[in-house]
Amino acid sequence: MTAPYVRGRDRLWFARSRRYTIFVLRELTSVFVAWTVAFLLLMIAALTGGGYAGFVALAGQPWMIAVNVVALAATCFHAITFLNLAPKATVVRLDGWRVPAWMIQGGNHSAWLLVSAVVAYVVLRSP
Repeated sequence: MTAPYVRGRDRLWFARSRRYTIFVLRELTSVFVAWTVAFLLLMIAALTGGGYAGFVALAGQPWMIAVNVVALAATCFHAITFLNLAPKATVVRLDGWRVPAWMIQGGNHSAWLLVSAVVAYVVLRSP
């Protein structure tokens, strides 16, 4: 008796389509989003616990700066691709008229830009 044929798995199945590649990259960037949240929580703990000098020393290490730059790029990619998917998940109707996808995307990106500008103003303003 012979064993049944088992088709081999293609480990790069997502690389065959641009949509699948972007999907997998967006899912992988979730790790960097989680790192960003953990890093911010560590910073808040250092601010409230009195260990801010040690945190600044750690955050100033070249490898930590490199990790955070990569995390920033990955988080931006994650946010942009996530906001671009909103029109597919959200159907907005006004008096029977469906709001076009570009308006939903534009609103999402504008809100993101506005919130980022407010946060940058609060963080970067002179004391």
